[in-house]
Parts: sequence; structure tokens; C-alpha cells
Amino acid sequence: MTTLPTPVAETAIGPALDLEAVAARAAGLARQARAANTLRAYEADWREFAGWCAARGLEPLPAAPAVVGLYLADCADRLSLATLARRVSSLAARHRRAGLGLDVRHPAVADVLAGLRRERGSAQRRAEALTVPRLKQVLAGLGDGLADRRDRALLLVGTAAALRRSELAALDVADIAVLPEGLRVTIRRSKTDAEGRGAVLAVGRTGQATCPAAAYTAWLAATGIAEGAAFRAVDRHGRLVGRLSGNAVALIVQRRAGAAGLDA
Repeated sequence: MTTLPTPVAETAIGPALDLEAVAARAAGLARQARAANTLRAYEADWREFAGWCAARGLEPLPAAPAVVGLYLADCADRLSLATLARRVSSLAARHRRAGLGLDVRHPAVADVLAGLRRERGSAQRRAEALTVPRLKQVLAGLGDGLADRRDRALLLVGTAAALRRSELAALDVADIAVLPEGLRVTIRRSKTDAEGRGAVLAVGRTGQATCPAAAYTAWLAATGIAEGAAFRAVDRHGRLVGRLSGNAVALIVQRRAGAAGLDA
């Protein structure tokens, strides 16, 4: 008597899945969603936070917003605003992977970050930073030309993320993710980043005329830029030439501030 092969179990939608293999594939795809340097930074951030909690008898996962706020305040004297913002993103990502939620907009977290920004000011990262009233005064003089759109996006993204001019010039389109809630800006390396870990910064969507996300999206739409340098030079004929340098960004800020009757 001939022995027939055992049939593969089927479900209503086809052959049964090898769940272990599919889970491994899903995990691999999820890991590819973030750049390797970002993952390394997130893991290091998590280990530091978990160690901080353990030393104080606090629960790191799930972490209460109040605990995150205390952690930020405790680290404020030794970490930059950009690093603190990235650590909040790191903790939120760790909670998501664990199927948990961390409300980074909770006052216990958001108000601490806002207070630190007011206390230090953007000048900690950019000596000649524009204040909000001064920035609005500069933006009021911009039109709808290509260079105007670029400078509007440059000024708003740079101010909202507290970026150095060299960091702005180095940004590629791949470094700025446009999301429903705003922008996620990845800084690959800066001169204040001695370990070369990079930083991931969140820039919220405001719904106002000075919204950085809206200005950046308008710049991309006007130019059709899809890859490479995010901010580029525009010649006198309105053509894109190439990546801006840090010095070129400084000159743009000075020229626009001067046209608005300000010093920069």
C-alpha cells in the first residue's frame, strides 16, 4: 500500500504559517525601519535610563511621565537639549516595542523640556540664534520665490530644532522624515557629539503660518527634491545649484536679518 505525504495544514486563507519564521522576518523588517546608528543610540539611552531608575528604586517600564520628568531634570546639567529630546524619543520607542504607551506630551515631560529650553535658550547651541519675535519679523519680508521658500524652511526648521548652521547644511532629505505630527530630524554627527552617536529631534506641527513642517514641505514641493541635500543654493535664474555650506547658511541668515532691519 502506497503511503501518501501528510498534507500541509490549511486555514481559511491558505496554508498554515510558520509563525516562528514570519515573526523573525517581521522583527528584521522592524529593525530596518531605523538607521543602525539611531538604534545604537536608542539602546544606549535605554540602558542609561534603566540604570538611573534602578539606582533610585523606580520602575523603568512602564515609566510614569513624572519619573521621566525627574530624569530629564536630573540630567539637565550634563546633557544638551538635543540629547535630552532624543532620550525622550528613545524611551517612547522602547515603550512602543513593549506594547506600552509613554505620553511624551504629558506636562510632567513636555513642561520640563519647555522649561529647559526657556532656561538655556537656543543660544546654547547657536550663539546667534533668532528669538521668536525677531524670526517672525524676518519671515514677514519673505515672498513666494524659490529662494524665499528655501530660506523660510531653513530658518523655521533650524530654529525649531536648535540646529547649528553646519548641521542644517549637512541635512539630506533622508534625514528629515515628514510625519503627520511634524518632522523627525536625524543629525548624523556634530562637533558637540564627541561619541558620534548622532541625535534624533522631533519638530512638532503647529498649524500656524510659522509651522516648520509646512514650510519644509512647501520647499520640497516647489523644487521636486526627493533625495540628496535638503537645502540647496538657488542661482539668479531660479535654478538649484548644489548643497549649501555652513557659511552660506550664515550669510543667508545675516542677509535676511539685515533686510528686516536686524543684526545677526
